[in-house]
Amino acid sequence: MGGVTTVGDLVRGLAGVVDGPAARWLVEAAVGAPARGEVLAEEVTERMVHHLDAMVARVRAGEPLQYVLDSWSFRHLDLAVDPRVLIPRPETEEVAGVAIALAAAVPGARRVADLGTGSGAIGLSLAVELPLDGTEVWITDIDPDALEVARANLAGIGRPARNVRVAVGSWTDALPGSLMFDVIVANPPYIADGSPDVDEVVHRYEPARALFAGSDGLDAIRTIVAATPTRLHPGGSLVLEIGFDQGAAVSDLMHAAGLIDVEIRPDAAGHDRIAIGHRS
Repeated sequence: MGGVTTVGDLVRGLAGVVDGPAARWLVEAAVGAPARGEVLAEEVTERMVHHLDAMVARVRAGEPLQYVLDSWSFRHLDLAVDPRVLIPRPETEEVAGVAIALAAAVPGARRVADLGTGSGAIGLSLAVELPLDGTEVWITDIDPDALEVARANLAGIGRPARNVRVAVGSWTDALPGSLMFDVIVANPPYIADGSPDVDEVVHRYEPARALFAGSDGLDAIRTIVAATPTRLHPGGSLVLEIGFDQGAAVSDLMHAAGLIDVEIRPDAAGHDRIAIGHRS
């Protein structure tokens, strides 16, 4: 990067080094400003160049861009992310959208929970996108490190943060025993131990505890489905992100737990991804 003097030079210098829009995102992270308009003509400091060089080296070594940038977008949020939590993915945005729609349809006040929240992506989206008045959102995780990330993201959502409660614990065990919910949503680990379908970069960088769940990938889902019906108001809903090949098995689990009107919805790629069940 020697000799570059402007933000525009940095962007042009990365052409062919990193792919697509990543060059601009990396430069913006290095200079702390959008790389467009008058900013492109601004001079950069040696510190900015060193920061950019370090980030590019991490990307070229295979580290996920999201962790290098320390943030990623999710629906209407810009979330802090690091190796303590999963990288937010487009299919999880769809899961969040289903939970938001179900919660928005609840007449009057609503109480919702995002179990195993990780970065807080789903739960904080619920808080931001549901009405400010009459909404209570619980976000939980058994991992204090993940909740530290979620709390950092909570601090950045503004007024809706007043509606969010944070609890440490395993799935529904983290929720106060007297509380009932209108919607419970989770993106639990659902990959089978030793699955060959997981990319090496995911194995290397993302937290295994948030990915793998037993020999068939259903251990966490079994626990959640079995415990949820007693925590839902009549007519309340459970929404789960599931593996592409788990639709039939999760549907059976939901029916066995007494949930009704069970539905398995595909994601944008056409894969089974969202399981929905309701308490009678």
